[in-house]
Amino acid sequence: MDIADDLFYWKSNWWVLTLRGVLAILFGIACVFWPGLSLITFVYLFGVYILISGLVMLYQGIIAISRHKAWVLTLILGVLQIAVGVYLLRHPNVSFTALILLVAFSFIFIGVLEIVAVLSDDRATAITKTLLIISGALAIVAGIFMLYQPAAGGVAFVWIIGLYALLSGPLWIALSVDIKNLTNNLVSGKHKLL
Repeated sequence: MDIADDLFYWKSNWWVLTLRGVLAILFGIACVFWPGLSLITFVYLFGVYILISGLVMLYQGIIAISRHKAWVLTLILGVLQIAVGVYLLRHPNVSFTALILLVAFSFIFIGVLEIVAVLSDDRATAITKTLLIISGALAIVAGIFMLYQPAAGGVAFVWIIGLYALLSGPLWIALSVDIKNLTNNLVSGKHKLL
């Protein structure tokens, strides 16, 4: 793979991470400031959020084919999120217990795959690795908390997911800004690749 092609790839696709971050923040705001929403409304909101997030991840995985080792994991993440989103949108009357299990296991799986993907990408910068490891760890912690606190009730469940989204959204935006700045600096010759 040519370094110029890699630079073009990242320079032209940094906005995908920004989109994912903005969607997470909007979803988080809806959950935190509207915690008393009905279960069906929450299922639709979360279903749309995770479906769009999955489409973004699928896009990233497809355009990353042959660019880095983690493209397969990125595709798996995208497909998983799309599957959860489609399931929830097709089954809005899912039980609260089933919703907790589905969301919690999705968060744990997504967090683990994000961490494995970034650690297997030898071209990722230290900042990129740090941000993605934090994002993955937040997903794992949120998923574990949901599994071990199922009796916390509906409002607490919505707040946990909302807080996760509000914390992970800025991380994705920071990652996109870091990638954009890095590619701009490399193109202008301010930094050299090792």
